[in-house]
Amino acid sequence: MAQALIVIDIQEGLVKENPYNAKNFISNTKAIIQHFRDQNIEVIFIRHSEDEGLLATGSDNWQVYHELKPQKNEKIFNKYYNSIFKDSELKEYLDSKSITDLTFVGMQVEFCIDTSVKVGFEYGYNITIVEDAISTFDNEYLPAGTILSFYKEKIWRNRFAQLKTTNEMLSINKITKIIQRFL
Repeated sequence: MAQALIVIDIQEGLVKENPYNAKNFISNTKAIIQHFRDQNIEVIFIRHSEDEGLLATGSDNWQVYHELKPQKNEKIFNKYYNSIFKDSELKEYLDSKSITDLTFVGMQVEFCIDTSVKVGFEYGYNITIVEDAISTFDNEYLPAGTILSFYKEKIWRNRFAQLKTTNEMLSINKITKIIQRFL
């Protein structure tokens, strides 16, 4: 059971747009990334790319958010679609490493996170979403908090993914470490 943390589209341009609950979202994401690094579990970054616009490839806005800076050994995949898998070579990479369990953090809930969860589910990955390390924006129809609640409770939970809070993720591995010391 090989695992990876997938950090989806947390890029300078999107964070500048002030996503929902931005301070906690970034703080929780940083804690999760560090936790996975401490466990020597692979951390993979995904960048959404556009030919022009807010996330134009190569622009400052396109870069991974500076507070989450990838380490030299961490992979970065670029994508042009809502799915992290479409034309990105991510699936081939995961398969080459026999990675079966994916944990998702990132943006935007109703676009790239949702599509990636469902495609990953179809590919047979075991998916965990860190529910307080994902975010989105208000739109013309719904506030961001409502969008988040809807996807977590009505779409993903017990269907396509497990949902865990940052504290639950950090506690699970602490308990596992304690148990392993006694084995």
